[in-house]
Amino acid sequence: MDLVDTDVLIDVQRGHPPALAWFAGLSDLPAVPGFVVMELVQDARNSREVRRTLKLVAPLQIIWPTEADCARALADFTAYHLSHSLGLLDALIAACAVGRKATLYTFNEKHYAMVPQLVTAKPYTR
Repeated sequence: MDLVDTDVLIDVQRGHPPALAWFAGLSDLPAVPGFVVMELVQDARNSREVRRTLKLVAPLQIIWPTEADCARALADFTAYHLSHSLGLLDALIAACAVGRKATLYTFNEKHYAMVPQLVTAKPYTR
């Protein structure tokens, strides 16, 4: 299973050609953490943009953390928030990926570099 992060979906929303080409070329659609969808909705400026966001993610499986994932997120957040500025949502998104042994497609490698066992990949060249 592959997961997609907020920054990649923002590129798709904005019509960034490499993002669109990558997304169109996938044989299996990635899943998306529910927290990523929430971040996209949070960034919407009006109800039209909310609808557009929901339409974008409609074909994707939305996943949520298990109890074990939440415990992992808490441990990582506690360990790395002060030392590495790990954000709360990033800890939860990373825990979803680690718990499913999934690759997280993102360009925000700095946000996630300290999370043990997390595999990230850049899906295309920016």
